[in-house]
Amino acid sequence: MGAQLRVYKRRIRSVTATKKITKAMEMIAASRVVKAQRKVAASTPYARELTRAVTAVGTGSNTKHPLTTEADNPTRAAVLLLTSDRGLAGAFNSNAIKAAEQLTERLEREGKQVDTYIVGRRGVAHYNFRERKIAETFTGFTDEPSYADAKKVAAPLIEAIEQDTADGGVDELHIVYTEFVSMMTQTAVDSRLLPLRLEEVAEAGTSAADAAGSTKGEILPLYDFEPSAEDVLDALLPRYVESRIYNALLQSAASKHAATRRAMKSATDNAGELINTLSRLANAARQAEITQEISEIVGGASALADANAGSDN
Repeated sequence: MGAQLRVYKRRIRSVTATKKITKAMEMIAASRVVKAQRKVAASTPYARELTRAVTAVGTGSNTKHPLTTEADNPTRAAVLLLTSDRGLAGAFNSNAIKAAEQLTERLEREGKQVDTYIVGRRGVAHYNFRERKIAETFTGFTDEPSYADAKKVAAPLIEAIEQDTADGGVDELHIVYTEFVSMMTQTAVDSRLLPLRLEEVAEAGTSAADAAGSTKGEILPLYDFEPSAEDVLDALLPRYVESRIYNALLQSAASKHAATRRAMKSATDNAGELINTLSRLANAARQAEITQEISEIVGGASALADANAGSDN
């Protein structure tokens, strides 16, 4: 019985130490998600005004530009998947990967060859384990992405969309990321970035831009473009792509931290329940040990009394 009690006490100490770790990770994730939310909010004015500019150029000119004109027969598409570098985030990565795989299947059913670009070590590991081809990977910044990181990710994608498919380019660019809705809700979504659907640009933007106000329904003034609308598109649309990717990175980071906080809170709560259960079992084992000791003492005293009575007779 004493050995069993020692086992319970050892497990209680182990679970208590684990609980301290998960509680600390919960607090860290809570702090990081607040910072990520602030960054999303800070990017709102730029995203909103850039959306206005793209809408103005796209609707105010009849220029046929590779970033705004759909191919007659699209044959290749690029899919950018955003995951995290670290785990311990519940179903965060698996949901994003599942959404990317569903999108890839749909594009392949449409007869398009898919080139996959992945952000985050978790997504890279998933595809490498299954020996799936990856066009390019980006890692090491998913917890706190910067605009420079977004530009680094956007560069090869913009280059691919500007090239002919015969030269290794693509006709479409899609992005899969986790949208931050609230602390309790994060949703894996996919969106087509290029070619731009100009009728949707005004309301696409970003979730943060939508919250601050969009250009949907707004009557835009007519513009004259210098040196030309095509030159403006050449300069403006890459920045639009970078902005969309940057916002998606921020949304994904906030979602990851929220998922980590929720997972660690659940682990902390489960550890507390397990400690209570083990404590009850340890107490029961201790009580049984005490009862056995008392029974042995009483039995020994009774046997001694019987022996003394026999000797007196």
